[in-house]
Amino acid sequence: MSSMIFPKGYKSKLSVKETQRAIKLIKDTFQVKLSKVLNLDRVTAPIIVRSDSGINDDLNGVERKVSFDLKEMEGQIEVVQSLAKWKRRALYRFGYVVGEGIYTDMNALRRDDDMDNIHSVFVDQWDWEKVIKKEERTLEYLKDTVNKIIEVLIYTLNIVKEEYPNIDTEISPQVSFVTTQELYDMYPDLSAKERENAYVKEHRTAFIMQIGEKLSNGQMHDGRAPDYDDWTLNGDIMIYNDVLDSALEISSMGIRVDADRLKYQLKERNCEERSAFDYHKNILNNTYPLTIGGGIGQSRLCMLLLGKAHIGEVHSSVWPLDMIEECKENNIYLL
Repeated sequence: MSSMIFPKGYKSKLSVKETQRAIKLIKDTFQVKLSKVLNLDRVTAPIIVRSDSGINDDLNGVERKVSFDLKEMEGQIEVVQSLAKWKRRALYRFGYVVGEGIYTDMNALRRDDDMDNIHSVFVDQWDWEKVIKKEERTLEYLKDTVNKIIEVLIYTLNIVKEEYPNIDTEISPQVSFVTTQELYDMYPDLSAKERENAYVKEHRTAFIMQIGEKLSNGQMHDGRAPDYDDWTLNGDIMIYNDVLDSALEISSMGIRVDADRLKYQLKERNCEERSAFDYHKNILNNTYPLTIGGGIGQSRLCMLLLGKAHIGEVHSSVWPLDMIEECKENNIYLL
């Protein structure tokens, strides 16, 4: 419980019933606007995949997946951790071309995630992916896409405020772009999370770029799997959360690896054996399209816009009993 934050004098601005209605308003508004701005079709997606498919997201490469066997199949089945790899294969299988993309409601289980104000073992996000040209694998294209997502976010916030005037959340439409190395150079004596908090508190809306490579101090700012994002063309969208007085990551995204970057990053992480998976083979032989994509946290977005202190106020999950009780004592009522 040491990582929990209990804002002094906190009280939800909406009742539970109003919150449920507001969640629907946010999700309906955001996904419809996002699909128009980025030209995305909504598609269905799996919640389970075969363990030997290489499709599941490895996140930082150390998290345990929820796995089990089936009565009528050999081998293990895994609950997805995200759909970063599945989406790229889907674009190929479904016949999408440059400029077109897909998004889906992704529900996942991450059993090794912390449980605190912003983390839950249940994860819900919009996973999206779009086909791009080789010439668009640039920092400029990445930044332009980030700006479009922030435009959708601000649009959604304004709709919510029209419906619920007592919501006073403020989000800066101006995105400040910074690399992880630049962050380290600015705040060499702070931890990675402390650097993020310091920078985002000043700039309010930020995109922290280039996550996965080692910094000049020999450490990584944060982990990132080697086989979906290009570590030189990725990042996290972070908004300052005034309720929790800290930076809140709402999206991890990036331009995906091409054949050369995949080879390099697999070697860097000493996991070149993954090249034997069909997914990796189809990138190495240039069968799969070049793409950009990411995940946008649905519940994190809702808690941010509605001024909530805990993610459990906007989605149902399981929580330690002591957390439930202490939250209740601080006017935080978990669903």
